Amino acid sequence: MNACGFNFDTTYFTLPDQFYTKLPPEPVRSPHLVILNEALANVMGLDFSELRTAEQAALFSGNELAEGATPFSQAYAGHQFGHFTILGDGRAHLWGEHVTPGRERFDIQFKGSGRTPYSRNGDGRAVLGPMLREYVISEAMHALAVPTTRSLAVVSTGEEVMRETVLPGAILTRVASSHLRVGTFEFAALQGGEDAVSSLMDYTIHRHYPELAGREERAVALIQAVMERQAELIVHWMRVGFIHGVMNTDNMTLSGETIDYGPCAFMDTYDPSTVFSSIDHAGRYAYGNQPKIAQWNLARLAEALLPCIDDDQERAVSIAQEVIDQFSDMFQQKWRAMMCSKLGLSETVSGDKQLIGDLLRWMETNHADYTNTFRDLSKQEKPTEKLYSQSSFEDWYARWQKRREQNSEPRSSSILRMKKANPALIPRNHKVEEALNAAHKGNLAPFQDLLGALKDPYEDPAEFLEGYQIPPNPSERVQQTFCGT
Repeated sequence: MNACGFNFDTTYFTLPDQFYTKLPPEPVRSPHLVILNEALANVMGLDFSELRTAEQAALFSGNELAEGATPFSQAYAGHQFGHFTILGDGRAHLWGEHVTPGRERFDIQFKGSGRTPYSRNGDGRAVLGPMLREYVISEAMHALAVPTTRSLAVVSTGEEVMRETVLPGAILTRVASSHLRVGTFEFAALQGGEDAVSSLMDYTIHRHYPELAGREERAVALIQAVMERQAELIVHWMRVGFIHGVMNTDNMTLSGETIDYGPCAFMDTYDPSTVFSSIDHAGRYAYGNQPKIAQWNLARLAEALLPCIDDDQERAVSIAQEVIDQFSDMFQQKWRAMMCSKLGLSETVSGDKQLIGDLLRWMETNHADYTNTFRDLSKQEKPTEKLYSQSSFEDWYARWQKRREQNSEPRSSSILRMKKANPALIPRNHKVEEALNAAHKGNLAPFQDLLGALKDPYEDPAEFLEGYQIPPNPSERVQQTFCGT
């Protein structure tokens, strides 16, 4: 297989072999390239133009391996909906770590590439709809400036996969800064003890936080660094109304990237209790719960690192608890700054918390669309739609205008700040489902159109794209999303 610019240097193999199993992906019957992300390939220094379409399909199905790739699956654990489980890549194979000409390092991973030692009676396969969902949502998140893994390609396999019904099989190729998770540390603590945790800690620092190397209290410093990135990430999710749907510890990266787009969705009308995931019956991972769950997950990371914090367990627990307790204030500070940006406020002052809270309560009471409300407020003039004619909104709007007069920047800068924080377009759930349903029937045009519309989400859409901005009517609303396993 043509090298295409691949430059593999897989440092994960420096960890103890209990962390992974080397094995090839399972071949598929009749791969067909559905989509290739040429823009991402360019970023990675890759060029597939010399490969025929059939060769590209063979590469991205695993029927042919990239030059230098050494496929393997990772072992990890995780708290799934609060319950601890030994896990691992049950349907995924990493090609290895590709180093770009600019010296950036990326994991390249198949998803849906067959059984592994960690499959736990699963079939190791994925279906087309969820793989295309991850592709479009991850690329939308990238365009929205949210830290995220990305999608390089999707192929159909020519095979059928049994879920609730028989569905077309597919494989996604995912790109990430790494696939290190909180669950990787949980696995190390359970299966390998202090030596394994220490090795993993050193590896994580070297890969993602080299500025911490040589620090005496590296374990505490690592927790703090991961906590900072996770707080930033969840603030981004809240900014754009994103609901991950399955915030298990095995789905929280140490790099601070969004990973594993399963039953994810974007909120239409504002309601902090919004849940879409078909498996989240109690609302554990609802929109408004995401900050608390992030803190809970970080506490599991701290527990795994206890032996590296202090030899005295009681003292280690005390130190770890003190660090984790800082998350709430850290998050609130970042969240308030983000919300001030959404409202065009150049700095935070006393009273902003009340102003923000009053707007969100008004939105919830009146079932206002989260995205469109903030985008409407980003306009030069006061919005004139009937929803905004209520006296309660009029009162709030007057208070907001008075607050904006305290800005140290001109009104034009305030509006620009808002337009950078408030997208005009998000991947509306009903539009995503519409595109996926068409793709299942062999029509990729709606999917391609949706991808094109989401490339510049902060620009006011052209007239022919305005349909992507309109919230769903009652018959179009998506009530549940599914992970596809």
